[in-house]
Amino acid sequence: MAFDSLSEKLQNVFKNLRGKGRLTEADVKAALKEVKLALLEADVSFKVVKQFIKAVEARAVGTDVMESLTPGQMVIKIVNEEMVNLMGSETTEIKLRPSNEITVIMMTGLQGAGKTTTAAKLAGKFKIKGRKVLLTACDVYRPAAIKQLQVNGEKQGVEVFSMGDQHKPVDIAKAAMEHAKKQGMSVVILDTAGRLHIDEAMMEELQDIKANVHVDYSILVVDSMTGQDAVNVATTFSEKVGIDGVILTKLDGDTRGGAALSIRAVTGKPILYVGMGEKLSDLEQFYPDRMASRILGMGDILTMIEKAQESIDEEASMKMVQKMKKNQFDFEDYLESMHQMKKMGGIGALLSMMPGMGGNQMKQLEDAVDEKKMARIEAIILSMTVKERQNPDVLNPSRKRRIANGAGVDISEVNRLVKQFEQSRKMMKQMSGMMGGKGKGRFGKKGMFGKLPF
Repeated sequence: MAFDSLSEKLQNVFKNLRGKGRLTEADVKAALKEVKLALLEADVSFKVVKQFIKAVEARAVGTDVMESLTPGQMVIKIVNEEMVNLMGSETTEIKLRPSNEITVIMMTGLQGAGKTTTAAKLAGKFKIKGRKVLLTACDVYRPAAIKQLQVNGEKQGVEVFSMGDQHKPVDIAKAAMEHAKKQGMSVVILDTAGRLHIDEAMMEELQDIKANVHVDYSILVVDSMTGQDAVNVATTFSEKVGIDGVILTKLDGDTRGGAALSIRAVTGKPILYVGMGEKLSDLEQFYPDRMASRILGMGDILTMIEKAQESIDEEASMKMVQKMKKNQFDFEDYLESMHQMKKMGGIGALLSMMPGMGGNQMKQLEDAVDEKKMARIEAIILSMTVKERQNPDVLNPSRKRRIANGAGVDISEVNRLVKQFEQSRKMMKQMSGMMGGKGKGRFGKKGMFGKLPF
């Protein structure tokens, strides 16, 4: 996951600070030297690192420590606040025009950054908000670019406007606007062509579209795995074409994360969204404060709760809680809870949002909760009949052998799952009182577990 290495190194620095009762100037400078190295290794711009360390040091050295914090905690607090400032302080959203007007968004970026997929992801976000969206295929150069947009548009339930690859992108954009007006569309997303590298023809094409179509937002899609190159690309596009914001893709990959910490400071342009996976739903609003918390190992509980609220059917979840109370939880419910977990991004995505889940701890837990093992469990349950799933008590040895053959696993795995399921069912019954949540708790009248599938 992104930032794992940086997060682990920063947490080690802060662990050493926490053990000290009083911090000297030398302690702060030694700690910040380690922070500086960690940021540079994460591919953060040297200029940005220099300014960041200077800002933290100016606040940390000689600062009066709050009564509720130790000196070490005070430094962590300052680093957190400065990291938030570095990434933009406030969340920037795409402000759409009233639904009787058309908001035009032009997607730009180099080839391979994930621009076409991101355009479809964005279209899905606006569709959920009740907007009628038109995806427009302006990439007439890359083989299969138009088809890719059409396939993704169909998956999102969004119309795709195309004139093939024999027309100029500017003419396609103008025709799309006319189509959008006739069809009562309120958002037009232009998927423009990328190149393997920045060239003048590419920039002129984008400038031509902007000169002929009123573009409300020029959004640059950047591959975060390219590190410092991502910052250089953002700077060039900002100067040559003008951009209003950035979407970072592949932030779920094995990336050092320097682009996320550098782009705002270098270009002055906000990060709008981050791509956290390949699925069309894997696009998250960028919150600088939450990202800083993740990097510093403080978790991101708010995003986790929001994912649960978006992904989980509250009525179905409450029915599941009632079944747990009555000890009627069965393999159908178990399967449903696994599907709900997948909707939220899987085990790895949830673990990354938990406080302290960085570096080795994260890897150990991910290894313990193997996604492949989860897939085998799903195969076993799907090999059961409906009757067997709804009434696990009927699972005798001959039925278990049939299920094992159907799932392609050894019968010992089926026996282990059934045993674990029975143990879980007993535990769930004991916990069901807590899961319902009496009165109005921290997460609302139903409690946090009223929303989650576990």
